[in-house]
Amino acid sequence: MKASIDKLLRHIDLDSATITGATSQQRRLSDLAGCFVDVAAYDALLGQGDAEVYSVATPEGPDGAGDLAFGLGIVQPGRVGDEYFLTKGHYHSWREAAEVYIGLGGHGGLVLEDDHGMSQFVPLAEHDVVYVPGCTAHRTVNTGDEPLTYLGIYPATAGHDYAGIAADGFRLVVVAGPDGPQAMPRADYLKNLQVKEGHR
Repeated sequence: MKASIDKLLRHIDLDSATITGATSQQRRLSDLAGCFVDVAAYDALLGQGDAEVYSVATPEGPDGAGDLAFGLGIVQPGRVGDEYFLTKGHYHSWREAAEVYIGLGGHGGLVLEDDHGMSQFVPLAEHDVVYVPGCTAHRTVNTGDEPLTYLGIYPATAGHDYAGIAADGFRLVVVAGPDGPQAMPRADYLKNLQVKEGHR
């Protein structure tokens, strides 16, 4: 069956961070409680205002078996303490579903963690393409000083499971280090924070 052109063609406007026919969902700092390791820094920043951290614009489209969905993501620049602004992160409800991220602007990366707890940070910048395998939780992090913009393409039936990773959190934390952004184990970063607190 022939589909109408407005169902087949979309336009991305990077200046306005919009995509035709899409509805946008914003996540503010208050929506990200529990995502940052440095709780004191999180509370302090939230006390200054509930800033928008990221948004995702997703067009309506077919949602049956075999169909693809896509969304335009924008993560704003900023930090909570040493931790860069990030998305909540999720598994797919259909665990085996993979996803492709295409970098459109800015600098950052993806924290990936599989069902066995293996974690890594994969850079994402303009013109980069990152493949996220199935059974892998993923979170986007902006390590630059401008918005990180990307397109995510995934099976329309993938779904989003936020609770699957939220209980224990991602094992890697991306922070500002002396030589630039660095990914370090969450447990090590937490120990560093406790040492700093002990010296105050």
